[in-house]
Amino acid sequence: MKVAILSGSVYGTAEEVARHAQQQLKAQGHEAWYNPRAQLDDIQAFAPEAFLAVTSTTGMGELPDNLMPLYSQVRDVLPGAWRGLPGAVIALGDSSYGDTYCGGGEQMRELFTELGVREVQPMLRLDASETVTPETDAEPWLQAFGELLVG
Repeated sequence: MKVAILSGSVYGTAEEVARHAQQQLKAQGHEAWYNPRAQLDDIQAFAPEAFLAVTSTTGMGELPDNLMPLYSQVRDVLPGAWRGLPGAVIALGDSSYGDTYCGGGEQMRELFTELGVREVQPMLRLDASETVTPETDAEPWLQAFGELLVG
């Protein structure tokens, strides 16, 4: 299955998780596409059959600056071809921030809902105060996500 991976990162950790996800999904036989500076046109040219968003959270629970342009483009256009496609979100955050914990991930979940993207697996929350290897911690979740896309 053709999986488009979208990411937003402040310090690069979410990008590392996204790259790792791309490798793991490819190893499962999926055609995983990832470009940390993707624009809407790039994604539409790939013609995805599924989505994975990997994002950290910044400020008061917002998306990172490098994901905002794409997020805004998608919200403005709301591509109808994406309705009904499977998708899921990996959110990076720090639980010590309380209510804003993984807020960026929640924003991506809301966007997927607006687009009609089907959440095939509950959002994975990676807590910076509990993990030093988020890409490794995401592996079991990614394995299950890859399997859900086929079956």
